[in-house]
Amino acid sequence: MNWTTAGDLKAQLRRLWERGELLRPLITGEPRFPLRLTLKGPGSTELAERFESVRAWIAELIAIPQCRVEWREVNHRVLGSQRLPQSIWIDTLDAALALIGRRSEADRFAELLALTRARQPRVLEWVGRRPLQAIELAGQWRHLLAVVEWLAAHPRPAIYLRQVDIAGVHSKFIEAHRGVLTELLDLVLPPEAIAAERTGIGQFAARYGFLDKPARIRFRVLDPRLALLPGPILPDVTLDSESFARLEVPVRRLFITENETNFLAFPPAADSLVIFGAGYGWEALAGADWLARCAIHYWGDIDTHGFAILDQLRSRFAQVASFLMDRPTLMAHEALWGEEGDQVRHDLPRLTDAETALFNDLRDNRIRQGLRLEQERVGFRWVLAALDAQVGTRR
Repeated sequence: MNWTTAGDLKAQLRRLWERGELLRPLITGEPRFPLRLTLKGPGSTELAERFESVRAWIAELIAIPQCRVEWREVNHRVLGSQRLPQSIWIDTLDAALALIGRRSEADRFAELLALTRARQPRVLEWVGRRPLQAIELAGQWRHLLAVVEWLAAHPRPAIYLRQVDIAGVHSKFIEAHRGVLTELLDLVLPPEAIAAERTGIGQFAARYGFLDKPARIRFRVLDPRLALLPGPILPDVTLDSESFARLEVPVRRLFITENETNFLAFPPAADSLVIFGAGYGWEALAGADWLARCAIHYWGDIDTHGFAILDQLRSRFAQVASFLMDRPTLMAHEALWGEEGDQVRHDLPRLTDAETALFNDLRDNRIRQGLRLEQERVGFRWVLAALDAQVGTRR
């Protein structure tokens, strides 16, 4: 039998609950009840052949106290006049909640709704879109609204999150809820208080005018004649991006590598500096105008993401050349090949012809499925030879 059971009726209501459709009318005011549920019952043949099963089915439906049965009269050729359920109705939200056991959650939602209407009515739009997420956040909702209120009163505050002074709210709370706070603040704050180009939770502070941790650049000067600090030759140095931008070091070449060991072991080279890269994103280097006069060499993995990072870096520094990211290097290290899981599929317009040919072979899996050669697997003698080719006499 595929007749609608009490369990099926509950499942219909649960789906409406999970989509937020039972609670959303509390905000919009649109009528939702009485609500007609889908009902499938026996046909004429089943009524005659399974009469006792039909009676049990009807008894199950009318035993559900939250449901109202609408009946129809059937004049059966064998059984005569019979009364069968035509439709099932839920007349009130309370009845629906009782049937699926969601009364307590709905009570929390009602309290949250009243609080929001009183303190931040613009946030109601978000609550209407995400009622179940709002219920999950009910315990933190007062604090979330307090953060929204504080920023509405102090737009673009130019302080660190640690300095926000709200009773009961600490900076880790704000950091832990950056995702939902972004959605709420975007509804409440005026456009001039939001740096719309700053997206993602990692740029929450910049988006709303807080001071953020300074971007840091880790580097080594590779020429002992250009020592920045007393002490070890070629030290490992980390500076904030603004200090790095003001460096006055007469380097002519910059190498960027994504692997820490390669960074630390990078050989000495005249008039050169090596930076420990950070994958996608090069904002930290953007303010260093002196890089425009340097030859820049990027050393990444030989895989689709390595070439995508190279392509992105060239969008900021057109003079970037790749380093050990060529076909001979790849083919010479076949025994050390690995596999790249999630490949880049889009075209990369800033690659050279040779780089594009290799990238296309990798992207289209012409050499091997998901082929990659991680930069740390390249033999060190290859590094020395490539460096000699770029710099000449190393120091």
